[in-house]
Amino acid sequence: MNMRTRLKPIIALFFATTLLFGCEAIKNANNKQKGAVIGSAGGATIGGVIGNNTGDGNTALGAIIGGVVGGAAGAYIGNRMDKQAQEIEEEIPGAEVERVGEGINVTFDESSGVYFDTEKYNINARSEETLQKLAGIFKEYPDSNILVEGHTDSTGSESYNLTLSKNRAQSVTNYLLGQGLNRGRFDTKWYGETQPKYDNETADGRAKNRRVELAIVANDELREEAKQQTEDQE
Repeated sequence: MNMRTRLKPIIALFFATTLLFGCEAIKNANNKQKGAVIGSAGGATIGGVIGNNTGDGNTALGAIIGGVVGGAAGAYIGNRMDKQAQEIEEEIPGAEVERVGEGINVTFDESSGVYFDTEKYNINARSEETLQKLAGIFKEYPDSNILVEGHTDSTGSESYNLTLSKNRAQSVTNYLLGQGLNRGRFDTKWYGETQPKYDNETADGRAKNRRVELAIVANDELREEAKQQTEDQE
């Protein structure tokens, strides 16, 4: 069951007005405005609810939305994230890059740049090329932190899939660290088969569920910089 279906009706009702306002505003906003919109729409609270209902407050979407600054500072951070997201899209065209709030959600599946052979978790040559490009972008934007998540489809036992997703997520993190990135920027999580985005009943859905997701968020230094630079606009 995915994140959306796991939201309990009473929670969804409680946040209905906030969510409707936020989603409509985000749909009509450009990327630079999205940070401010989600912040003013109660993004921190929504992010907490999302995190709790996916089983961990540090899931990719929960990490991004739950840590919003909001207002002018959020827009400042959003502008910085726009540039980073654009570079990822340009350098790694197969990746699914989504700007959410004040962060970036990047998804790699079997067709988008980070590929693992069946039941394997070693970084192969094809994936190395992608991760080298990604590491270069992360070096260019040192004021962001990265959450790495591993996910699988539902084939095989739950315990096996959990271990496989752990090994794959750690492989990605370790490879990026090997490119000279600061370990303190990274957090690594794994969820096995428990967070499918697509239908596991189809071959295409299973392939897309075998994925690594990244949440890219502002670090404390960028958040403080944003507040200082925009304090007269609040």
